[in-house]
Amino acid sequence: MISGDRNQMRQVFFEAWRKHQAGEAMEPLEKMISSVITQHPEYHAMLNDRERFLVQEFHAEGGESNPFLHMAMHISLLEQISTDRPLGISELYRDLCRRSGETHTVEHQLMECLGRMLWEAQSANRMPDEQAYLDCIKAL
Repeated sequence: MISGDRNQMRQVFFEAWRKHQAGEAMEPLEKMISSVITQHPEYHAMLNDRERFLVQEFHAEGGESNPFLHMAMHISLLEQISTDRPLGISELYRDLCRRSGETHTVEHQLMECLGRMLWEAQSANRMPDEQAYLDCIKAL
């Protein structure tokens, strides 16, 4: 799924959703993607309009959020949790889910920490600080 080509990455989302709706067999990553999409009904119409949204620009400065980035962050987070990388994130996630009872909300909270860590790393032109990321999650 990692690619520098935005349209190629978006195609993965469109194809996973198409397969999900058609009841076709899917690879594990496609299953994860379709699971994330299922949790976001606000994106279903968009994912049914490949031609338009494959090239759609989303401008944060105009108040638009990028649904592909949002879903990709969910997937990144789920991958981190499944591999426990950074070390300890799985336990923190499970603890927050137990306390909250709402996994999707917890994922959004962790995504805020993830986004902050990535923004800080990019702004400082350095590697992401995993300890700062975990500290942010612990503070939730």
